[in-house]
Amino acid sequence: MKILFIGGTGIISTAVSKLVLKKNDELYVLNRGNNNNKLPKGVKFLKGDINNEEEIKDLLKGYYFDAVVQWIAYTPEQVKRDYNIFNGLTKQYVFISSASAYQKPVPTYPITEEVPLDNPYWDYSDNKKQCEEYLQSISSDDFNVTIIRPSHTYDEELLIYILTAHGKPMTQIDRILKGKKVIIPGDGTSLWTITYNADFAVGFIEVLGNPKAYNEAFHITSNIYYTWEQINEIICNVLGVKPNVIHIPTDFIVKYAPQFEGGLKGDKMWSGIFDNSKIKKLAPNFNPQTRYEDIVPIQIKRIMENPDLQTIDYEHNDIIDKIISEYEARINSN
Repeated sequence: MKILFIGGTGIISTAVSKLVLKKNDELYVLNRGNNNNKLPKGVKFLKGDINNEEEIKDLLKGYYFDAVVQWIAYTPEQVKRDYNIFNGLTKQYVFISSASAYQKPVPTYPITEEVPLDNPYWDYSDNKKQCEEYLQSISSDDFNVTIIRPSHTYDEELLIYILTAHGKPMTQIDRILKGKKVIIPGDGTSLWTITYNADFAVGFIEVLGNPKAYNEAFHITSNIYYTWEQINEIICNVLGVKPNVIHIPTDFIVKYAPQFEGGLKGDKMWSGIFDNSKIKKLAPNFNPQTRYEDIVPIQIKRIMENPDLQTIDYEHNDIIDKIISEYEARINSN
C-alpha cells in the first residue's frame, strides 16, 4: 500500500510509522520538516505546509494514496481543507479524533463507540466532535472516512502527570524530589487508562486500507488502568521518594487555575475505561501488555541524563503552590 501521514512526528504516529514500514508498505510523510529526526529510516518525506492548500495540491500532483492519515487536524476548517485537497487522491481518509470527545459526565462504563460525543467542558474535544460530524457528512465510496479516538497515549519520553507542565517534565520531578506537595484532584480514585504508543500501533495499522474500517469509528486504548494516586506513586517509587499528596476538589483547582478546566472537567476527572471489542475484531493481535511502571524508569533516566530536559516551569509551580496555600487556608479556617 501507499500511505500518507500528515504530520507524522508525534508520540503515536512515530510508533505507527515503524510498523507500517515493517509491513513493507510505502510510507510518505508530509510536514514542514521541523522535527523529522524522529522519522524512521525508509519514510519518504514531502516538504510542505498543509495550511497552504494550493501549495499542497501542486506538491501532490500525480500521487494517489491507499490511505491518508491526518494526525494534526483540530478544527472543522482544517478537515474541510483536507477534503478539498485529498478528494480524488485517496480511497481512505483516517482522522485522528480523541476519546475525550465522549459525553461528559460519562453515561456508562465501559465506554464503547456508541457513547454520544458531547463534551461541554473542553473546546479541544468539542472541535474534534465537529470534525467528526463534518467528515461523516461527506464520507462516500470514493472518499471513505475512518475515525480513530485515542485516549491518553505515552512513550519513553512523556512523563504522565494530571496537572502537567507541558514540555517541562523536570518541573514535576523537581517538585517530588524536594518533598513538595503534589495535587491529586478529587479523591484520587478515578480510573485512568493510559496506552503505550507501540501497543496502540498494533491496533491502528489494521485499519489502513481495510474496507471493514471504512465509514467507521474506533477507539484504541489499553485495557490497563490506574488511579492518579497510583501513577504518582509509580513515579515516586522510581525517584526513591515517599509520595506527598494533597487531594483538592476539581472545582477549587479551576477556580484558581482556569487553564486546567478543559483537561480536568473535560477529561481526567472522569474514569476512562474502554471496551476495545470493536478494534479487536479488525486487529486480533491487538492485546496491550505494556505497564506504565515498566516505562517510567526509562522516562526518568532520560530526563535526569539530559540537561536540555531539565528546565523547570517556575510559573507552573507558583500556580500549584498558590492553589495548595488557598485550599489549606480554607480548610484550616473551617
